[in-house]
Amino acid sequence: MKRILKYLALGFAAIFLVLQVFQIDKTNAAVNSNETIEAVMNVPPDVKIILGKACNDCHTNSTIYPWYSYIQPNGWFLKSHIDDGRRHLNFSVFATYDANKRAKKLEEICEEVTENKMPLPSYTWIHRDAILTETEKKALCDWTVAAVAER
Repeated sequence: MKRILKYLALGFAAIFLVLQVFQIDKTNAAVNSNETIEAVMNVPPDVKIILGKACNDCHTNSTIYPWYSYIQPNGWFLKSHIDDGRRHLNFSVFATYDANKRAKKLEEICEEVTENKMPLPSYTWIHRDAILTETEKKALCDWTVAAVAER
């Protein structure tokens, strides 16, 4: 029995090592400042800080890949979340959205943070500073409501 466990452990270790060869692409797309959210909206400094700590890694083309993105299958999981986040909302190309889509995305931001759906728990487990306080949620929602009303 010990021999079988030893071979199983060695097998799992070998598989884990082989997986490390298959790294994710950590290349961020270029950011055109004319296409960012700041190009079409006033983003107050306090909101920029909130977006920076809780949203930008998955919702911009300026992702900072952490050390654990180099460990597979972790990296694959992370890359999947980043790609999905950018697909739903990307502040780096926000100016390319039509006015209705911008308004809808702003409304969704407030809804998602208010309902504690964003940032994802899998992100906040390691990025503890990304957990939004009620004050930060209110600031974000107040900004999105005002921005939608301005259009």
